[in-house]
Amino acid sequence: MMRRMVARAVLSAILLSGTAMSVQAAGTLKVSVDSNLNTLDPAKMKGGQEYVAAYLIFNGLTVIGHDMTVKPDLAERWEHSDDLKTWTFHLRKGVKFHNGRDLEAEDVVATITRIQDKATGSTARVNFEIVESMKALDPATVQFQLKSPYAGFAELFGERQARIVPRDAVDTLASKPIGTGPFEFVSFSPGDRVVLKRNANYFEEGLPKLDEVVVRILPEAAAQVAALTTGELDLVWNLPLEAIDKVKADTKLKVDSVPTSTWDGVIMNNVVKPFDDPRVRKAVAMALDKQTITQIALFGNGTPTHSPIPPSHPYFNTDLKIAKGDPAGAKKLLAEAGYPNGFEVTLHTPAGRATRERLGLAVRELLKPAGITVNVQRVPFDVFLKDIEGKAGFYIDGFFSRPTIDTSVYPWYHSRGSWNTALWSYSNPKMDALLDGARQAKSEDEAKSLYTQVQALAVEDSPGVIPYVINHINGLNAKVKGFQSHPMMFLDLRNVSVD
Repeated sequence: MMRRMVARAVLSAILLSGTAMSVQAAGTLKVSVDSNLNTLDPAKMKGGQEYVAAYLIFNGLTVIGHDMTVKPDLAERWEHSDDLKTWTFHLRKGVKFHNGRDLEAEDVVATITRIQDKATGSTARVNFEIVESMKALDPATVQFQLKSPYAGFAELFGERQARIVPRDAVDTLASKPIGTGPFEFVSFSPGDRVVLKRNANYFEEGLPKLDEVVVRILPEAAAQVAALTTGELDLVWNLPLEAIDKVKADTKLKVDSVPTSTWDGVIMNNVVKPFDDPRVRKAVAMALDKQTITQIALFGNGTPTHSPIPPSHPYFNTDLKIAKGDPAGAKKLLAEAGYPNGFEVTLHTPAGRATRERLGLAVRELLKPAGITVNVQRVPFDVFLKDIEGKAGFYIDGFFSRPTIDTSVYPWYHSRGSWNTALWSYSNPKMDALLDGARQAKSEDEAKSLYTQVQALAVEDSPGVIPYVINHINGLNAKVKGFQSHPMMFLDLRNVSVD
């Protein structure tokens, strides 16, 4: 493993040296991500690095702004019926796909129909199960009929996978994406880079400012920071936490940070022994000190929490105490579950995800006093996504901020939730009722009450452990102007320029 890490670092250095000798076009921004992109088809995207490309190439009907409120994007306006079940969206005039064809309402219908199709395998499918029917009223108007009232429906279109794609070009999206976004696809060299160029016909006048964006794929944190320091990169997206002090100390560089609801989690597959016993899952949760974990994994660049609902949100359950670690109580629960001497288990962590690797090591140490022996196994990230996520019994995973509280919680805790069924297979009728009720809440007070109960139940009947939410941090050269980190971890480069 160490040899492979060293080899990748050397190869990255060689590739960067080649880039440094070439002449860059004026207005080119060179940004790094830390793993390969498995697809450029937004409906099928699952990783943050893929979402970077999605935000640059595509648009949604709506967009979640830097203030986390929903704003117009491809839809210039929308309205709903009094019962919140009929929603009508009016598209911007004159918007064109990168192939020159006009955006039409039928493209919106085709996009969401495709997401709804189980064969597509989109993790956003659960969000749109609420749609009973949809139709294009005319080329610029699309209407949705919902199965039940849903006040937050417009916000669902700000989700990463809900990017609007051309209905006549879906078969080539994975390798040759066509969108309406600020940048057009030029080329993709797997394991190396994605090259994008300015969309001269972008609907926001005067934007984007950059001529070109080169997204470099650099798995090693040291290679990313070295390239930023030498000027071979202009921006490191999702700067490794261990590099923050080094970047801050360099007067040519700067750090930009924003709180998020992005989280890492200790995933326990609820249908795999011993985690099929809720007492075992609760014992694991009980033994983990979340404040200690936050310091170890994030160096304090985050906040302990109970669920994906962050402490900064008005729905956060302030009556629940953050777990401080109770190994004695955990031992008692394990004995009740038939494990008086504890047990031994393998915990898989994705290699190259330093935060998640540190979380795995913290879990190993904190579970020892409870009698649980944890063997940590690092797995290459592409192998992790293919063979571990959704299949292994015990592993560390992580997920980015979602546009609404519903989309932050429902997919992970509802028995039919797309991420739940792909991760911990948790099923609790009481949780389903709370989440279904929250989707139809008629007031903020009703919604807050229901989500407060959701958090309490998630602590009492633990499907897994969510120890913290994370700050999103980017490192950039001081010559980069107009950049602002996004709480959804979007890479928004529309107003960015390079001196």
